[in-house]
Amino acid sequence: MVGFEIGDVPFNPDGWGPMESTDSSVPILPNHSVNVPFAPFSRSDKLGRIADWTRSNYNNPNRQNNRNNNPADSAFDFTADDSFGGGLNADEDSTFRLVDGKPPPRPKFGPKWRFQNNRNQLPQRRDEEVEARKREAEKQRARRDRLYHANRSGGNNPRREAAVFKSSVDIQPEWNMLDQIPFSTFTKLSYNVPEPEDLLVCGSVESYDKTYDRTTPKNERRLERFKNRNFFKVTTTDDPIIRRLANEDKATVFATDSILSTLMCAPRSVYSWDIVVQRVGNKLFFDKRDGSQLDLLSVNETSQEPLPEAKDDINSAHSLSVEAAYINQNFSQQVLVRDGNKLTFEEPNPFASEGEEVASVGYRYRRWKLDNDTNLVVRCEVQSYIDVNNQKSFLTLNALNEFDPKYSGVDWRRKLDTQRGAVLATELKNNANKIAKWTAQAILASADMMKLGYVTRVHPRDHFNHVILAVVGYKPKEFAGQINLNTSNMWGIVKSIVDLCMKLGEGKFSLLLKMVILLLKMELEMKWKARRLKLKLRKLKPEGNPPNIQVIIFELGTPFLGNRVD
Repeated sequence: MVGFEIGDVPFNPDGWGPMESTDSSVPILPNHSVNVPFAPFSRSDKLGRIADWTRSNYNNPNRQNNRNNNPADSAFDFTADDSFGGGLNADEDSTFRLVDGKPPPRPKFGPKWRFQNNRNQLPQRRDEEVEARKREAEKQRARRDRLYHANRSGGNNPRREAAVFKSSVDIQPEWNMLDQIPFSTFTKLSYNVPEPEDLLVCGSVESYDKTYDRTTPKNERRLERFKNRNFFKVTTTDDPIIRRLANEDKATVFATDSILSTLMCAPRSVYSWDIVVQRVGNKLFFDKRDGSQLDLLSVNETSQEPLPEAKDDINSAHSLSVEAAYINQNFSQQVLVRDGNKLTFEEPNPFASEGEEVASVGYRYRRWKLDNDTNLVVRCEVQSYIDVNNQKSFLTLNALNEFDPKYSGVDWRRKLDTQRGAVLATELKNNANKIAKWTAQAILASADMMKLGYVTRVHPRDHFNHVILAVVGYKPKEFAGQINLNTSNMWGIVKSIVDLCMKLGEGKFSLLLKMVILLLKMELEMKWKARRLKLKLRKLKPEGNPPNIQVIIFELGTPFLGNRVD
């Protein structure tokens, strides 16, 4: 086996490092080169590349002269020193050839750039900012493609319009279609009614906490939960006060503010809804079904940005509606002064049991005179009051909710302080129907002020925890003018529907807002096959509020809601 020799290691007794030697011929370290030439160097000298293989002077016979012309390479040029053993041999150097790695020259007659003077300005990846913009643009393009293919796909991936614009109730084959009302006729209606009168006021309300008017995104407040307070969504025919007023012949038409506002703002609706109409003798009752969508609040109903279709998605249309209803209930109770002092009206809450804790709400049963033979009684709601000049002013409390700034394009936390008008304009575009219904309900209740709260999620992926960013007050009639809500047109819609329903015989009917196309009219006359109707509706692709949305009146073969009025 070959041994390994370490060699002679010199020892320096005077310190660290090699020993000093005065004889330059004696190597200090083993196998150390002696008399190696060197060039002086200072920090101001320019250094070239260690090895520049791209220079073309290797095959140039005059490269020696060219090398000497480069001061950056002269500091390391030892070819002229005969004492350096690593010098180049002329014979060997003459046979050396470097492989040419340069790209081939571009043909002169190929395609040229259109603008010859701007060759230096061609788009290139110059810095990280350009790269970031390109990546963001690519993400946006991929997102648009994904949404496009999602809307065009069928089978297992239903389109948005197939899910959102589907009928709110299954149309039964035995139902007879009696009439159709195009939306184009609604926009042209106008009717003026006199001031209403209060027949009865029930319940109790708490005063509004004015400190919430100073809430800003910088001092946001956590939205509390009120699980012990009960909220009631009672339909018209189940209301004991309305039953009593009907038996006393106080009016001929009865409804609630949520049902009536849905009819008043029907031209702004996009989602399907249905209202049950019961004709008993000479009286007319507008009802809603159990579990009706009218109990929830739509979110982004009039927006062009599609929502996820999966029901388990927290940003789907149904999930957001449930979340919005939950937010509104808690918001309407949190902004109150909960010190036990309440403004109690003539009668207690008609829906509460004894000892039950109920939400702060006052029910105003009001009567309008539509004509000499028709009076309308509506149950209206107010949630709070404030003292203004020693007088009680009633308030309605509602909350707009933000679920993800990416959908609206406006971040409330950043824009509410400086651009509150832009935030409201965006909400009016995305939730035109919901805001119009709130305004109509405030006008029906003759509320002096309607308070709108801006509530957002703590995190876009957390739909359980929310914060209040701001609360803004508006006068209902002035706000209606700002959002182009014409009160005369609202009452014109109600009057036309009431007159139409009064012509019907005694029985139960359904007002259904639904999209209808001309191809379906023949099928509608032939009894409305539910399955074929559903398949036909999937072929529609409306944008915004299509002109072919109609309110359809059905005669129901069998009752499917509530108790009949005696």
